[in-house]
Amino acid sequence: MQRLYDSLRRHPMWVDGFWAVVLLGISVVGGAAGEQVGPWAVVVPITVLLSLVVALRRRMPEKMLLLAAAVGVVQLVTDVAILPADFAMLVIVYTVAVEGARWASRFALVAGLCAAPLAQLRWSNEQTGVAGDIALAILQTVPFALAWVLGDSIRTRRAYFAQLEERAARLEKEREAQSKVAVAAERARIARELHDVVAHNVSVMVVQADGAAYVLDAAPDQAKKALETISSTGRQALAEMRRLLGVLRTGEHQEAGEYVPQPDVQQIEDLVEQCRTSGLPVDFKVEGTPRPLPSGVELTAYRIVQEALTNTRKHGGANAGASVRLVYFDDGLGLLVEDDGKGAPHELYEEGGFDGQGHGLIGMRERVGMVGGTLDAGPRPGGGFRISALLPLKPAH
Repeated sequence: MQRLYDSLRRHPMWVDGFWAVVLLGISVVGGAAGEQVGPWAVVVPITVLLSLVVALRRRMPEKMLLLAAAVGVVQLVTDVAILPADFAMLVIVYTVAVEGARWASRFALVAGLCAAPLAQLRWSNEQTGVAGDIALAILQTVPFALAWVLGDSIRTRRAYFAQLEERAARLEKEREAQSKVAVAAERARIARELHDVVAHNVSVMVVQADGAAYVLDAAPDQAKKALETISSTGRQALAEMRRLLGVLRTGEHQEAGEYVPQPDVQQIEDLVEQCRTSGLPVDFKVEGTPRPLPSGVELTAYRIVQEALTNTRKHGGANAGASVRLVYFDDGLGLLVEDDGKGAPHELYEEGGFDGQGHGLIGMRERVGMVGGTLDAGPRPGGGFRISALLPLKPAH
């Protein structure tokens, strides 16, 4: 039955054609069995045309409405009384109300309300009197009004469902667009993280390798220690890079936060110690009362210190030293990283740091901006470079 129903829905013309044939058959049988309602030369064409209205009602509803109205006028003029085929007028009123143009729907309502009174006036019954004729006219008008109201309500319901489907499709597209934006943002975040990881750890490995090569013959123990530092730093960088890139592998659906261990403020001390081991003197102090901070603030603080110390190592020169200050305020975290090296031109940092790829001070400012903080960076009087940042506990709105 479901297949039959689906087939009929796909071919509405078959259904309308079937009912048109049924209506034509009923009209022929009724005309043959009943009394003569008019000349056959007029009755037969009227019956055929009204059956055609039913057959083509959904293909061309406006034209069939006008045809039905014209046939009704012909009936009134030629004095052809009400036929079984006149049921087609009720059907076309409903059809136009459902899917016809607005003007056609209004015309169908007016024509339907006028059809019964005109028919009762044209073929009044002397036995019922005026009151009876009025009552019959009202009674015969009700089906036309109900047909139009039912059709118009179905039109409204279809329009409502169409609007819901359109809204659902639009929301789906918006969700897809938001997903693409989220993916792009995540990839950009991973790119920033990769830059920080690679820049810091590789610079440490390069410095240690240079030192090992320099003291390899004179001080084998120091060379061995430098090689051990290179090994541990390389393993650490490789492990973090694998976790960062894991999210980009196809087929893996990991929840946010599971695939990247985010560094925090507590690890800055380990970072400083690593720099000291690699030969960069770093003075590290914490002022204020340490307390838990938002994860975004902690990650931003760690990456700023990491980037600043990496740039000191790359641009500060052989005898450069650095200092790192963390200051806990009531409403935020202050960061001050300074070095006393020869430094690099401020423009180089603004253009993207030592790699020229847009990850110098521009990357720092982007990180600080994401948490609603401020960043001040530039050369120090007398030489060196200073980076100062204030990270609020709550982003500014």
